[in-house]
Amino acid sequence: MNGKDVIIIGSGLGGLSSGVFLAKAGYRVVVLEQSTQIGGCLQCFKRKGVKFETGMHFIGSADKGQILYKLMRNLEIEDKVQLSRLDPDGYDVISLCGKKYKFANGREAFIKQMADYFPDQQTNLERYWDLIENVANSSSVHTLRLEEDNTVTNLEYQMRSMDEVIDSVITDPLLAKVLAGNLPLYGAEKGKTPFSMHAFIMDFYNQSAFRVVGGSDSIAQALQTVLNKYGGRVLLRHKVTEIMCDDQNAVGVLCENGEVYRADIVISSAHPFRTLEMLGNTPLIRNAYRRRILNIGQTIGGFAVYFHFKKDTVPYMNYNYYVYNQDTPWDCEHYSCEDWPKGYLYMHFCHEPNPQYAKAGVVLSYMRMEDVNQWQGTQIGKRGADYEAFKKKHAETLINSLEKEFPGIRSCIEDYYTSTPLTYLDYTGTEAGSMYGVAKDVNKGIGGRVSHRTRIPNLLLAGQNVNSHGMLGTLVGSIITCSEILDKQQLYNDISNADL
Repeated sequence: MNGKDVIIIGSGLGGLSSGVFLAKAGYRVVVLEQSTQIGGCLQCFKRKGVKFETGMHFIGSADKGQILYKLMRNLEIEDKVQLSRLDPDGYDVISLCGKKYKFANGREAFIKQMADYFPDQQTNLERYWDLIENVANSSSVHTLRLEEDNTVTNLEYQMRSMDEVIDSVITDPLLAKVLAGNLPLYGAEKGKTPFSMHAFIMDFYNQSAFRVVGGSDSIAQALQTVLNKYGGRVLLRHKVTEIMCDDQNAVGVLCENGEVYRADIVISSAHPFRTLEMLGNTPLIRNAYRRRILNIGQTIGGFAVYFHFKKDTVPYMNYNYYVYNQDTPWDCEHYSCEDWPKGYLYMHFCHEPNPQYAKAGVVLSYMRMEDVNQWQGTQIGKRGADYEAFKKKHAETLINSLEKEFPGIRSCIEDYYTSTPLTYLDYTGTEAGSMYGVAKDVNKGIGGRVSHRTRIPNLLLAGQNVNSHGMLGTLVGSIITCSEILDKQQLYNDISNADL
């Protein structure tokens, strides 16, 4: 042990993975979680014996030698989390303008599949994929090679929008839309979302794609097991209300139950807005910083319908299905009561390796927080009849839309459950019920990003709002955060060599 105490606020993927990195290096780690279960967006829930995912629906780059595999090996969870491969010939399927388009794993297979749909775009597709690989490889954190960081490429495509770059390479407007067809995975917005985010996600899932057997909460449970192995602890029902500071540093945290935890280092994996609330009026945080952070936009929220299917009625779908009720995947967040949903994402949950039939699934569409603002401040399960009627109306609308793509699906539904942006807010603390937290916006430049560093030297940030969301984005954020504490080169080497 090195004698230093670390308090981590929040037990989502960012908090738990940071805890494991540091505990393995000898730090005394305590993770404080306000809820009754760990996991953040890794949480699952059960109804009538059926399990449902809430956030981490599938992962990529988990084959041996690939980046996520190395990370899972280094975190010592690869043997504790069971994966089921999605269809390599079409892990994502885009339904647009009456046709279906498959995303295949692997560079050559992806280009060939798309060129079959768009024969005159072969050369442009090769240029597009060259660009994907160049951008994905420009970040030393994603490649784990410090000496190969290409700051110029990385920065350029953080400052150019996804649609602008795609349109500059692809000359067929329909293909350009198809390539953006999985944008619900990151809540992309036209003219705002950086091409770099698109590139990292396309590269991540193109290498390999999997669902987590039995639910993504197994990732959280595995991380907690490893954390405990190295002397770390997770305390549930410990809501942090204040990050305590002296005239220079954070010195600990105060919990709602009155308990105080002293620390040499504090890491908050909570949403940056929640972190500012915990900091109160400390003069260590300048007003200019507060204003900048509070002015950062959030990705849109979501409305989900979770299906419990009748036994052996719905063949398991080992791919993700994106449907658009308009001629473009863009601007689905700009809907009215009359044209909602403009698009949605439909997936099955994997209860066992390579199942024949699905037990459960989810259909997810965009929803703004303002749609449910009138029920803010109410308690889960006690929001009233109007709220239940609102949810039922939207659920039935989504099911009717799904029925057009999968005739007869309604008759296969045993039960269904719903969630709104309010649900996300209550369970994860994300601002405005946002699905993916802080929105990256090329128009705001660096000022629109959340750094892992704060004005307080020993207070660091982690979680999906640092770097990016998703399994890889959040783990990369944890690496960046922990590199402030640990030897960066050694950490990179340990992860890079984890599968040797």
